[in-house]
Amino acid sequence: MDKRYEVYCLTHPRFYDAPHHGRTPGCFRQAGRRLPDAWVREELGDWVVCRPTGTAFPRQGWKIHVSACPDNAQSILDEVWDYCVPRRIAFKFLPGMDALFLANAKYAHRGSSGKFVTLYPLDEAQCERILTELGAVLDGREGPYILSDLRWGEGPLYVRYGAFADRYCVSDEGVLEQAVEDPSGRLVPDVRGPTFRIPEWVQLPGFLEPHLAESRRTTVADLPYRIEKALHFSNGGGLYSGVDTRTQERVVLKEGRPHAGLTPDGADAVTRLQREREALDRLAGLPFVPAVRDHFELGGHHFLVEEFVEAKALHNEFVKRYPLAALAPDAAAFADYTDWALDIHRQVEEAVAAVHDRGIVIGDVHTDNILVRPDGRVVLVDFEGAQDVTQARRQVLAAPGFIAPHGATGFDIDRYALACLRLFLFLPLTGLIELDVGKAGQLAREAARLFPVPRRFLDEAVRTITGDGGLDARAGEEPRLEPDRAGWLRARDSIASAVLASATPERHDRLFPGDIEQFLLPGGGLGVAHGAAGVLYALDVTGSGRHPDHEDWLIRHALDPASGTRLGFYDGLHGVAYVLEHLGHHEEAVKVLDMCLGERWEPLPLDLNGGLSGIGLNLLHFATATGDATCRDTACRVAEVVADRLGPADAVPETSGGAHPRAGLMFGASGPALLFLRLYERSRDPALLDLAATALRQDLRRCVVREEGSMEVNEGWRTMPYLADGSVGIGMVLEEFLAHRADEEFSDAAAAIRKAARASFYIEPGLFDGLAGMILHLSRPHPPGTAAARDPLIADQVRRLARHACLLDGRLAFPGEQLLRLSMDLATGGAGVLLALGAAFHSRPAGLPFLTPGLPAQDLPVPTTQVPERR
Repeated sequence: MDKRYEVYCLTHPRFYDAPHHGRTPGCFRQAGRRLPDAWVREELGDWVVCRPTGTAFPRQGWKIHVSACPDNAQSILDEVWDYCVPRRIAFKFLPGMDALFLANAKYAHRGSSGKFVTLYPLDEAQCERILTELGAVLDGREGPYILSDLRWGEGPLYVRYGAFADRYCVSDEGVLEQAVEDPSGRLVPDVRGPTFRIPEWVQLPGFLEPHLAESRRTTVADLPYRIEKALHFSNGGGLYSGVDTRTQERVVLKEGRPHAGLTPDGADAVTRLQREREALDRLAGLPFVPAVRDHFELGGHHFLVEEFVEAKALHNEFVKRYPLAALAPDAAAFADYTDWALDIHRQVEEAVAAVHDRGIVIGDVHTDNILVRPDGRVVLVDFEGAQDVTQARRQVLAAPGFIAPHGATGFDIDRYALACLRLFLFLPLTGLIELDVGKAGQLAREAARLFPVPRRFLDEAVRTITGDGGLDARAGEEPRLEPDRAGWLRARDSIASAVLASATPERHDRLFPGDIEQFLLPGGGLGVAHGAAGVLYALDVTGSGRHPDHEDWLIRHALDPASGTRLGFYDGLHGVAYVLEHLGHHEEAVKVLDMCLGERWEPLPLDLNGGLSGIGLNLLHFATATGDATCRDTACRVAEVVADRLGPADAVPETSGGAHPRAGLMFGASGPALLFLRLYERSRDPALLDLAATALRQDLRRCVVREEGSMEVNEGWRTMPYLADGSVGIGMVLEEFLAHRADEEFSDAAAAIRKAARASFYIEPGLFDGLAGMILHLSRPHPPGTAAARDPLIADQVRRLARHACLLDGRLAFPGEQLLRLSMDLATGGAGVLLALGAAFHSRPAGLPFLTPGLPAQDLPVPTTQVPERR
């Protein structure tokens, strides 16, 4: 579970949205207060920025952060405002309680949480003066500890060295990050982790040395516990395994940070830790609840010590045993699994009932909080959300797929979770019920078709979840996708209608709702992967029409992009230019492309998503479409850089910062391979095929063949079959290569990868990381419109998409990444599903740019002197 997504669920019940969107400007007085003349005020995301005019600010340096609690935030902001404005010190602040809560919530980013106000000193002397003077004013005021910073004294002021201006570079992991400049002038990542650190070339000022020494005084050396491993982190604190050095007993230590890790009821991590201790004390003696061993405070942080339970999370056991994840499970596997799942659920129900007998509501029952011992016995853990039943509080902690209805209180919270667990153990898609309550009955009916599970078991679950009806309720309204032409046309019209109905042309940040990536960087709502460009492309190539008003929206925002908008193909302006040209807006497309050519592209990573491979492919496309020699020559220069940085077949491709660890079509070496293949089709230089083979072998080196014969990308703790960063995307490029040169290794790999697309269950429906990507891959070898008729497996996979389909005002819509909200974008949502179905059923070729079968390669002379050579 990617905890970043939870905060983007707070604004809208159906779609991911920016936490600040649509909210009132704020409740702090300064949110609406006028600044004096010669000041500029602007709103940037969650922040209100105030800066004096006529002052030259450094691009990086020591910045000061101020933390605050809900009960003292207004008074702290008063003091900061009254200090900064007369002295013309630039600052920014969170304008209201909503934003302050999100900055301190349980799953806020640990590297930036706690920051309420940021001050920007002009130099070290002013930094010291501010810390000394404002520190004296605020001394003793409480606030959450800002983990990334160094604390000043005993107040809410913290300091760190970092970027003031928005500058970006590529990290060692190939990710674009905010940057600072080193003494050589090179941009390097401005690291904002959960510990204080400074760049190696920066000297800690003398006035900060005593505070650094004080921060190092607190250690675990004197504890009677030896901490061996960190098990989990949240903004509220860590979970650690360790040993009691007095008894040698293994223990678990739970940490609670004061004023941090807030839940909607206002409780911080320390309060919840106290609730857990009180609950466990009342439950002492129950064999399925860990025993309390100790509690203590260290450096202001609170710790609860519990018995260590030798067990694995139920979720992990489920993944290991679930038969639908296998390529060809037999009937015995389904029967064995059903026996195991029913026994697990019986044990959990009995354990929860025993907890209820002692008057405790658990409040957070789900598969990660249920452990399974080696002998099969279950244990319930994590009682942070526990309460006495007489308190009748609503649920404040819950995992997606197990969230009780808004009005549920008391034991009904746990009963709802147990009902969801009944369905989850057979189809782990219960998170969709919050988006479409009809999914409860649909999932139960599908489970009954697949597993020999008693009907009553499922019927009771549906009745508890829906409050009425049972297994067969609303069966006639169940979403269906039929794998024939009539079914395709119905699905196409329904999906396209849902996409278009969701459009918000009045907004500037995005046109169609999609993944949270739309909000993480400027211009995120424009691109091919997650923005308007990808949606309009999918609608057009699948015969779902042109939409001039939406195209005008894209043109307006692309010609005046926000500062910091990315350049890449799938994540930025190169992809926007491609789509505009595809839609016939040639003049506007060239203007956007010219903006891209005016930017520095050399430091970007090599990948297809946002790096040089996508840029090179797009420049080749424009060179063909326009005959522009500049595009052709720049494409060759890009390819030369990619070839130079690629490395040998047994190496990983280099980024500007070092080795790139990822594999796959979007983020691995398959993107460079595709670039070299398309160059080869234009020049017929065999050296380009050699380069493509080298790149493909780099990605194959990261793959593993599973027991059943399918090949997937090996990430160490899991294997990935998906299009974006799994094996299926690699397989697409392998097949393109094999059209030009025979290679036994590649042929074997391509066949093994196609097996990875044959599983009968994928957790998400999306194109980049789900079932739709499998449909697209399986459909590519077939003539347009014939794939499902020629391959029964494709027809089956299309039917299986209905498991994920939700009804949005009667139209087919699909959940995005993490299944928490619906998405309409190409990478994760409805537009991507539409494109995959179009690849299988549309009468004209439909597919990803540069990877659409049936479209002839266009000849483009490439000067032999500019064919990329390995150095």
